[in-house]
Amino acid sequence: MNMNHSNSLYERSNLKRVAELQEIVPQGSKAFFQFMGEAFAEKAIASRTKELIAVAVTHVTGCPYCIDVHTGKFKKLEGSVEEVVEAILVAGAVNAETVLFHSVNAWNTMHDLVSNELYATSNASKLPQVKETRPETFAAFEQFQSTAMADGAIDAKTKQLIAVVIAHVNGCAYSIDNHTRKFKALGGTAEELMEGLLVGGVANAGYVLTHGINALNAYDYHSDAVARN
Repeated sequence: MNMNHSNSLYERSNLKRVAELQEIVPQGSKAFFQFMGEAFAEKAIASRTKELIAVAVTHVTGCPYCIDVHTGKFKKLEGSVEEVVEAILVAGAVNAETVLFHSVNAWNTMHDLVSNELYATSNASKLPQVKETRPETFAAFEQFQSTAMADGAIDAKTKQLIAVVIAHVNGCAYSIDNHTRKFKALGGTAEELMEGLLVGGVANAGYVLTHGINALNAYDYHSDAVARN
């Protein structure tokens, strides 16, 4: 039991408590790590690429533990700083795109155009009208997105796969459709797509499970505080 309540909510040393999580729920922990091992195994996608996808996802979930772990694993697989930054830029572009795509929903509401169907594919036709309200800003975003998605240290096809995974983490149907079509057009396969999504699922689940460390720290601290009172 760790009674130390540090002023820092995230310390690398906290990861030692993962072993305690495994002891508390051994079957669940074993199942998760089996899932992780299978998802990150080298198949249609190289393990190195899978770690890069995980790096991008962890920047969307914002988990410091996961960022450190997956970036470290990618580095050990001879990943470069340039690749890490490019993957982060892809994640940032898709995150922004998700918000901007959803502006069509707000547009419908503001103009009393909402029907029972809130997520119609035809909503995309409203985007040009939204862009007209702030053309310079949308043009700047489109330049950013175009640059982020272009061939670089990471090839364009892999960037589109990362984008598809981020779109799923965000739960944006517009972005999922947009980037899946682009990934397929660049020669992406269904096997690669699903393997990428499994990595995204593991990274998303890992974000929640790893924060069990913070739950343990908080539980121990408050239990001790109750005992003192």
